[in-house]
Amino acid sequence: MIRKFALLATMAALVVACGGTEENMEAKAKAAEDSAKAAMAKIEADAQAATAKMDSIANAAKDTIANAVEGAVDAVKEAAPAGH
Repeated sequence: MIRKFALLATMAALVVACGGTEENMEAKAKAAEDSAKAAMAKIEADAQAATAKMDSIANAAKDTIANAVEGAVDAVKEAAPAGH
């Protein structure tokens, strides 16, 4: 009889320590799942923003290089003597 009482007391302590009812545990699990989903969505959004920024930087660099090359070609044309 004392064993059964001890077992019931241990089970009750575990239920209280684990947060109580099954519904409460399910609510905590759902909250954890929602939090993880929100974190993944933020990570994905940050990755997309970083990719867009890198594309923008690459395009700006490409334009700068193209303008520099065009300027250099024009400078060489102007510096070359006429008729050559």
